[in-house]
Amino acid sequence: MSPHFQTSSSDEEVPVLIVGGGPSGLLLAFLLAQLNVRSLVVERYPTRLAAPKAHALSPRSLEFCRQAGLDVNEIRRIGSPRQDAFWVNFVTILAGKQVGRLPYERMDQEVLNDTPTMIHNIPQPAFEDFIAKRLSKINLVEIRKNHSFVSLEQGDGFVVTKIEDRASQKEYSIKSRHVVGCDGARSAVRKHLGIESDGEETCETMMTIHLNADLNPVIKERVGMLHWVMDPLVSGFIIGYDLSGNQVLICNFDPEKYPVESWDEKHCREIVDAAIGVKVPYDILSYRPWVLSRKVAHSYRMGQVFLAGDAAHSFPPTGGLGLNSGLGDVHNLAYKLAAVHHGWGSDSLLDTYESDRRQVALVNSNQSVKNGKQIFGLLKALGTTDPDMNIARQNLYHNIQDPEAMVEINKGIEGQREHFDNLGLHIGYVYGDKEIPSNVSVFHPSCVPGARLPHAWIKVTPGQLQLPAIDNSYVHEFTKDEISAKQYSTLDLCHLDKFTLIVDESNASHFKSMVDEAFASLPEDIQKVLPLQTVVLGVDFDLQAGPENQSWMNLMRLKEQGVLIRPDQHILSCIVSQAGSGDFVQALKEHLGWN
Repeated sequence: MSPHFQTSSSDEEVPVLIVGGGPSGLLLAFLLAQLNVRSLVVERYPTRLAAPKAHALSPRSLEFCRQAGLDVNEIRRIGSPRQDAFWVNFVTILAGKQVGRLPYERMDQEVLNDTPTMIHNIPQPAFEDFIAKRLSKINLVEIRKNHSFVSLEQGDGFVVTKIEDRASQKEYSIKSRHVVGCDGARSAVRKHLGIESDGEETCETMMTIHLNADLNPVIKERVGMLHWVMDPLVSGFIIGYDLSGNQVLICNFDPEKYPVESWDEKHCREIVDAAIGVKVPYDILSYRPWVLSRKVAHSYRMGQVFLAGDAAHSFPPTGGLGLNSGLGDVHNLAYKLAAVHHGWGSDSLLDTYESDRRQVALVNSNQSVKNGKQIFGLLKALGTTDPDMNIARQNLYHNIQDPEAMVEINKGIEGQREHFDNLGLHIGYVYGDKEIPSNVSVFHPSCVPGARLPHAWIKVTPGQLQLPAIDNSYVHEFTKDEISAKQYSTLDLCHLDKFTLIVDESNASHFKSMVDEAFASLPEDIQKVLPLQTVVLGVDFDLQAGPENQSWMNLMRLKEQGVLIRPDQHILSCIVSQAGSGDFVQALKEHLGWN
């Protein structure tokens, strides 16, 4: 990294420069715009890669989107319907025998007791396009495609970044208060800063083949989001973004037997033909090799420059945690940047971005590797790891007919359950908690500092919320009454641009007096800009009837305490009713870094 310098000559200025126009960069720009912070996004490529990569938005990512004003009902109309994505199928080949199956993540109706937005499968390019279309209507964001990062130098409270217009091959400079590198696993920003990473690349080489094929006649009633193909020539899985057209086959291959440079459309067709097992017409749209890697940057911040998304961490695809981790990064970072830019947060607040998010990445990274090992153990049980293709195939078909071998194979399939149910990772992480979860499928809501505000379905006072009602009619098991009772969540009470104090009607006057006293003790400049709202149970909202919502009351203990929520929907502090304004002020002071 270049040393700090004093001059600030530049061609133009912007508060926040975002390097990289993938999902994390685009969502960050959108979030900052909602927080009234202008940004510029520079994207190296003229067009984004058309091949779908990540395919699932976690419940937490959809909660982010809803809070930011991105309509989750509209997002859910893009991508795979719930009924087409419900299963993970383990098959010899698509047209062959089904060896087993598991639910894909939590798409049962009961999961909506824990989150208002169950997981949704949508191709990453479609999600990017969804955000980009909305950004095009926002004056606070500019996106420049075919413009790439060259270098940066940091001054006293600013950064000057050199950018190349790749079309004209001319360089220009941008002065900004902050820079966020969202430029992918091979981040030029991270490399320029000299930030190293924990983790490693494996020797596992993978090929992604994007094809257009109608697989419905082959799959028939065995619909699902993922189809693990056990045939040893394939040794991979098909992601069914759209079973009538858009598919991706990801396979593991031996680079000594099939060097990367030897791959062509003919070889791709051999692999796809083997995976499908019957003749169907299809087009190969693209193919690209890559290497499994697990890396987490040593630091997420250097001076006024931050790393987010794949620039900060990269995982194997086993578990689908990469995209959602990146979206979580920028949701955490956005309000902190806005706090500093608007004067109600100090620079030290930005240090909490790394302490919050890096631990989440380490846990997700470990889980991705664990998932990969479990899958390899299953392949071993199937006998498909023999280097001789013919022997491996013979082992596969012999073992699935052998009752004793099937006992181990069924154990191996059952052992993948945690791989395909990450609810605890998605919504259960607690900032500040260093514990590695023993089973990431398990989720228990908690009301402690650092945890996400527990979800419950609520009734709201007319005009209290500007959000559209959630439409859960896609869950066909629900009655009309159940659908109408599941329209608004406690999470909807928390605005992206302010802190929220949730209290009960019985002690609301006490807490409101506490807040007034606390604000009176703050410096006048902070009083004018610190955004905070008080929301009262029994006045501003009520819980829907049901045992789950009574559990929420028991967990929150609002008769005894008020719960102060950060703008990112995570709990900052639980303040007992007997506390004075000093405890309230101290919680904000420690978080925001006031002197």
